[in-house]
Amino acid sequence: MAVLRIRDVRLIVGAVGLSAFGDFLLWVPLALHVEAMTGSPLALSAFFLALFGPSVALGGVAGRLADRVENTRLLWTVSLAQAVVVAAMALATGSLAAILLLTLALGAGVAISQPAEFALVPAAAGSRRLAEANGLVETARYVGMTGGPLVGGVLAAAGLLEVALLVDAVTFAAVALSARLMRARRDPRDSDPVAGDSGRARDGLAYLTADRVLRVTLGGAVAALLFFSMSIVAEVFYVTDVLHAGEAAYGLLVASWTLGMVAGAVGLARRVPPGALATAALAGVAVQGLGIASAAAAGVLWAAFAGFTLGGIAHGVKNVLLRTLIHERVPEALRGRAFAVYNAARNGAELGALGAGGVLIGAIGAQPALLLSGAIPLAVGVASLVVLFAGSSGAAYPAPESA
Repeated sequence: MAVLRIRDVRLIVGAVGLSAFGDFLLWVPLALHVEAMTGSPLALSAFFLALFGPSVALGGVAGRLADRVENTRLLWTVSLAQAVVVAAMALATGSLAAILLLTLALGAGVAISQPAEFALVPAAAGSRRLAEANGLVETARYVGMTGGPLVGGVLAAAGLLEVALLVDAVTFAAVALSARLMRARRDPRDSDPVAGDSGRARDGLAYLTADRVLRVTLGGAVAALLFFSMSIVAEVFYVTDVLHAGEAAYGLLVASWTLGMVAGAVGLARRVPPGALATAALAGVAVQGLGIASAAAAGVLWAAFAGFTLGGIAHGVKNVLLRTLIHERVPEALRGRAFAVYNAARNGAELGALGAGGVLIGAIGAQPALLLSGAIPLAVGVASLVVLFAGSSGAAYPAPESA
């Protein structure tokens, strides 16, 4: 990797890590503040909807911007705007309406910046080391997702909500600075034209569904998420009510998943041959479900640790390979819209699963709900592999010539 590319990869990896750290740093203390201020579950639901909803609702708009505006400029502009929004939020913590409105603006910024970050990876890393670069990006995201809640929880416990918000504003300013320092550029106007691309947001969806490998692989991954993300709710009750373990055990269980994700993203994903990306990604979906299902079926803490570690490794591999598969198979001019569509579908599936998880736990209990949240994705992963292999030899899936 050339010196310029090493520098740019480091900058984009740092930007992604800081972005994830800031997002989750804000989430914890602000959610606690809304709950304490209102005592209303509806207000708290409105906060989470404002924060995560735009990634689903604005997928088409975000992808179109990523495929129309030079991406480093888009990233630093949006990040600066987010820094201003969070700083304003620190001055308006006494008003629920202001918090929700500013959170909605922040969520819109997240929806726009993520496709730009994604589309910049090939420009920063080059085509030969995409899996390695995506592994580093995913690892940075996981580190940020782990560190953000920890720091946010400490600041919330100390009653330092405004400090937490100002720290979050600084992280957005740092992301903007990283984008400004990056030498790599992705200007979609310089890309080769793609047949059938009319510049519309839905052209990204049309390409993903027209490419059989992407249709089967991404469709299987999103379908699995409709059930898999129920485990986020179920595992809390499983640890406390079924395993009768304490808060420390729950924290360690979540940590075992996170550490597994890092190991899979950095250590294993880059070893997958380019022709086996789709097969390995769907195998990751299946093994991820197997890990959760085995943890639930065993009913003992040590088996839960083993199952969560296995599932986390598969999760890390799967996420890196899906990103790399989109990079490899989607033409440059469509990558922003294609990723935005996938991101919107993924986030929509997760939001639906989180809502369904609480209902299912109340109906059948934590252990059966956790078992289903693993067993169904396991079945989806295996079924998707069968469909993928049914139309080809399964040995290799070369990228379309237009890519």
